[in-house]
Amino acid sequence: MVSKVSFIGLGVMGFPMAKHLQESGYSTTVYNRTESRAHDWVSQYGGSMASTPAAAADGSEIVFICVGDDEDVRSVVYGDTGVLVGMSPGSVLVDHTTASATVAKEIAEVAKKQDVEFIDAPVSGGQAGAENGQLTVMCGGNSDVFANVEPVISCYAKAVNLIGPVGSGQTTKMVNQICIAGLVQGLSEGLDFGRRAGLDMEKVLAAISQGASGSWQMSNRSETMLKHEFDHGFALDWMRKDLNIVFNEAERIGAKLPITTVIDEYYAELQNQGHGRWDTSSLIELLRDDSL
Repeated sequence: MVSKVSFIGLGVMGFPMAKHLQESGYSTTVYNRTESRAHDWVSQYGGSMASTPAAAADGSEIVFICVGDDEDVRSVVYGDTGVLVGMSPGSVLVDHTTASATVAKEIAEVAKKQDVEFIDAPVSGGQAGAENGQLTVMCGGNSDVFANVEPVISCYAKAVNLIGPVGSGQTTKMVNQICIAGLVQGLSEGLDFGRRAGLDMEKVLAAISQGASGSWQMSNRSETMLKHEFDHGFALDWMRKDLNIVFNEAERIGAKLPITTVIDEYYAELQNQGHGRWDTSSLIELLRDDSL
């Protein structure tokens, strides 16, 4: 039975995810590049902190990572201070970063050479999902290894699914981001259309949210979109990072993404206006007319 874990990366997602581990009874050691963030975590939740990823990983049965991108993942996995230095044979490395399937396969291969298992496990649900323990986790890896880590991941997730071999989790997250981009743009256009038509949008949403057009985005973002409130959720800076991964993979496999390409350009326009930290639902702002 797993008793000791470590968590590398205490951003808006990792901070509450690590909290759920500690509060569920797992002895959790954390590492964060900005050390004060780790101090804050320990002062709030207990556990312990380490000065390097390797030191955090030492003695841990499962090491979790949640950082920014491919290079961030490599920086905390490899080298003299990387987690692989501190991990023991038979332990498991779980990467919650939204990264490329390529880096997932690369790290799995390197880890295997020292008998360390690897699961790529990107998440969906945003900051609120992490804080409330309601994330959706998409995994790639060996089924037996997954069976051992799934109960632990469930501390902060409402759904944990093994999709296939290593890399499948990251590729599934790409599908997720493609779908979100289209949903948010469609919702933005629908809300703006209804507003311009003079409809009572509260009544409109009550009428349609339980029908075929209903979605998580409609239920959780429509009201704030109409109020022009975007200081929550998943920042469009990160969405653009994710979509860049999507486009690279699409080029590799020959997939066509005409709508996603256009929506990425809309996000770029908002970034250029200085709104990179706004939630992804801010697409509606590009339809706004101050005269209405």
